[in-house]
Amino acid sequence: MDNQALVRHCKAQLAELEQQQLSQFQQGEAIGVLLGARAAQIDGLLQYVWQQGGLDGHPVALIAVGGYGRGELHPRSDIDLLVLTEPELSAELEQRLGDLLILLWDSKLEIGHSVRSVAQTIELARDDITIATNLLESRVLCGDPHLYHQLQHAVQAADFWPSAEFFKAKFEEQQARHKRSTPFDLEPNLKSCPGGLRDVQTITWVALRHFKVGCLAELVSHDYLTPEELEELGTCRDFLWRLRFALHSVAGRAEDRLLFDHQRDVAGLMGYSDETQLAVEQLMKRYYRTVRAVRELNQMLLLLFKQATLGQSAMPGAQPLTTHFSQRGRFIEARSNDVFERPEHILALFLDATASAQIDTISASTLRLLRAARRQLKAPLSERPECRQLFMAILKHPDGFKALSLMHRHGILGAYLKPWQQITGQMQFDLFHAYTVDEHTHRLLQFIDRFSNPEHKTIFPLGSVLIDQLPKKGLLVLAAIFHDIGKGRGGDHSEIGAVDALHFCQQHGMNEHDGRLVAWLVEHHLLMSVTAQRRDITDPEVIEKFANKVKDHTQLAYLYCLTVADICATNDTLWNNWKGSLLRELYHATRERLLNGMAVPVDSRARIREHQAKARNQLVRQGMDNDALDRLWQRFSADYFLRFSPAQIQWHAEHLLSQPDEPHQVQLSVHMTRGGTELFVYTPDSQGLFTRVMAVLDGKQLSVHDAQIFTTRDGFALDSFVILEHDGTPVQNPSRIASIRKSLLQALRRNDSQVRPLRALPRRLRSFSVPTKVKFLSSHRKNSSMMELVTLDRAGILAQIGQVFEQCGVVIKAAKITTVGEKAEDFFLLATQEDQALDQAQQESLRTALKHALEQD
Repeated sequence: MDNQALVRHCKAQLAELEQQQLSQFQQGEAIGVLLGARAAQIDGLLQYVWQQGGLDGHPVALIAVGGYGRGELHPRSDIDLLVLTEPELSAELEQRLGDLLILLWDSKLEIGHSVRSVAQTIELARDDITIATNLLESRVLCGDPHLYHQLQHAVQAADFWPSAEFFKAKFEEQQARHKRSTPFDLEPNLKSCPGGLRDVQTITWVALRHFKVGCLAELVSHDYLTPEELEELGTCRDFLWRLRFALHSVAGRAEDRLLFDHQRDVAGLMGYSDETQLAVEQLMKRYYRTVRAVRELNQMLLLLFKQATLGQSAMPGAQPLTTHFSQRGRFIEARSNDVFERPEHILALFLDATASAQIDTISASTLRLLRAARRQLKAPLSERPECRQLFMAILKHPDGFKALSLMHRHGILGAYLKPWQQITGQMQFDLFHAYTVDEHTHRLLQFIDRFSNPEHKTIFPLGSVLIDQLPKKGLLVLAAIFHDIGKGRGGDHSEIGAVDALHFCQQHGMNEHDGRLVAWLVEHHLLMSVTAQRRDITDPEVIEKFANKVKDHTQLAYLYCLTVADICATNDTLWNNWKGSLLRELYHATRERLLNGMAVPVDSRARIREHQAKARNQLVRQGMDNDALDRLWQRFSADYFLRFSPAQIQWHAEHLLSQPDEPHQVQLSVHMTRGGTELFVYTPDSQGLFTRVMAVLDGKQLSVHDAQIFTTRDGFALDSFVILEHDGTPVQNPSRIASIRKSLLQALRRNDSQVRPLRALPRRLRSFSVPTKVKFLSSHRKNSSMMELVTLDRAGILAQIGQVFEQCGVVIKAAKITTVGEKAEDFFLLATQEDQALDQAQQESLRTALKHALEQD
């Protein structure tokens, strides 16, 4: 058969195998059978091509290594081959091997290969743990068996990666790999993420090297795995195998990252369908629970292997810690094997772990006992009075976070609180929530713990003060535990969580006041964040409404700490100085309102006079003319002085009075608005001004977070924006500031919009569908309307929105711009060109226009 015919034969065989295996997968065929059958089919194909290539009888052997060597082959996995040769290759053999490899590539086989002598292979493997590991799982496919026997003899030699050295290298390799990723990635790597397939394989490799076993099942006879643990590990591995098989089939390539692009299709291929939870959320919940189980088993088994390979000298001596537990270095260890026969000792384990700052994990033997006790539980631990007493002691302990963190890691929070079981591994299919619900809550507790740490005082200045003023810090911790516990059950998770929290407080004998406070915090845990980021907090009406809900400054302090920790724990990029300044401003304004008494009406005129007086004093000291200042301020509305601080008013006046004849002014300052850069634009008012500014800022890849839009009595626009770089930092580079000013001034003088059409969505956004929602909020205002807009976020969206406002004859007075993952959740204060609130017909017209413009993609 000529080479072209061979290529056609191989392609046909592969296509048939692909269709057959996909059908078998969908019918539920055991995944191990599928992977083994694929490897066997490839074996036969390679052996046939080898024979056709005339390589039989030559001093050369074809060896399967790596995953293929194990006899496990996924649809698009590399077929790892080692071509073993004599030290010197004849020209004829070299040509035949080259022809073979070209034929395999032309056949679209995913070949990974190396051509080496036995000596070369062993020399490289002695210096490279990856090569050495691949050789442990090698098998001969065809060719000269003598060469393979030489290789096997060298690999099995006592001085080739002795057991202790091999364990140490694989353990360090795993630690390095874990540092590069997290098991809670939104787009996890199924092989390399902590708890992924590599962690299962690491157990296998270490066992293979030390015990010379051929499979995990043989570890049971060595007393390193119980039958239950073997079954659990096998179930986890099989799920990850099925997931990887489906991913390869959907992606059509060797893809190990479960990207958003593929998650929906993979869920469908694996048989999940949308119900109360989306199919993709059901799939990912199973995935996250699986990797958590693998991590725990991996931790336990590698600790046991460490003792077996390095000897007992690798572990420090045990020191009695309490009646039931000892400390062994950084480990806490049970003093008897029957310790957990009394379930309350499960809670005692974690409380006693707080007795030493060095303890940060559980010994392997105790972890095995804990896992067995966890499996045997018939009811939540919280139903036992002794356990409730211990749990409350953990909440009140200064180092209680460590105990809760260990409980979370080992599934005991779920064993204690039944509702916690439902959020374990629960993901939300969006770009905002970077962690599963349980892991997010764990991180929230971590941030609350950081408030008390002096090292974090500069990051959380107000939180560091308030955390020590709270009457009972444990109430904040409880609110954190329950704040998202209602997710995934349908309905409002805040209300569901509040009910669960109140029941918990009653069950644990807490007084009525504390129970109501915890439930209130859970129900309203989003209130402060929404108010600060999506409302105009310079408006006294907004502050009064918020203060009426908060009721007193103690609840305000609890809510502030919970809100800051919640934002920080949602994803690693969400918190910045701008958000911090918003929340602090809202806190102080509300506290002042509460301390002054809610019955006393807000005196806006007094606030205006105060702001003017403070700004005037500074300006006069700098030599500004009082009469010139009066003439300038007479052009401004009262609302201007209400919304800006004295420092901002002073800054604006300095520039306007220093260049009285300049009709176009653009200034930027990182000092006027804490946490962000204030952009101040002064120019003759004209239609589409907001759109022009947004188009320039979009072109400069800047994000806008706040806008205050004013028009002077003689027709000048006086607009202020808070802008940040896309990484959340202020704009500070002098050349960058100069470039922004130049572009804005050019756009103002040209009086053109140059709005780009909405560009193609980046990859991560294509998997999400966000219907455009427009909601007008009720208000007592007569000269403005409040509108919320939710739509898919993308570059240029604000300029596009501004263009719609312009076309509908709507004027922006203020805006709060918030990006929530893939969503833009923006707040606008709008008016007609006659400075009136929008009537019903105008609202409906604007809603229709916005939906048409933003959903036509």
